[in-house]
Amino acid sequence: MVFGLSKFLSPDDLASCLKTDSCDKADAVVVVSGGDTNSRVSAAVQLYKNGLVGKVIVSGAAADKLGPSNAETMRHYALKSGVPSGDIIMESEAMNTEQNATFSARIIESHGWKKVVVVTSPYHQRRTGLEFKRALGENTQVLNHPAEVDGAWSKLWWMTPLGWWLALSEVCKIIVFYISLAGGAR
Repeated sequence: MVFGLSKFLSPDDLASCLKTDSCDKADAVVVVSGGDTNSRVSAAVQLYKNGLVGKVIVSGAAADKLGPSNAETMRHYALKSGVPSGDIIMESEAMNTEQNATFSARIIESHGWKKVVVVTSPYHQRRTGLEFKRALGENTQVLNHPAEVDGAWSKLWWMTPLGWWLALSEVCKIIVFYISLAGGAR
């Protein structure tokens, strides 16, 4: 059950092509803030450095309204990691996963991009991918690629109350997502 839940929550569309070094380049990678944001940005930067994406979109509003947005914090991390400023696009308004997808979709569509990779924490990947696929529709290919390392989600996540909380809350949110689709809600 634990193994199945881990696999369900953290789909990785790049896993097999990364092993064989045969991934096709995507137009951009979108990093969704929250959780272990540094691990998420690090995974996106690695894709960029490996030439697998052309641009890095950082998405997230400020957790602390008095400080910089999460997108700005992720932008600084990406800059320090060697991503040129011109290849980083900020989306600083999103307050939740649905908004990350909706607001990032506007950027993606305005550039006419047809293939994007979405990076977040493993426990959050399935729902994030679903939200992006809904926001972008059939015209843009959305690939999932969870951060390999996450401070809140270790390989032994089931050994901690936080791990179970994250897993079960994501399953509930995925159920709500599908209910909203069935009901025609957006």
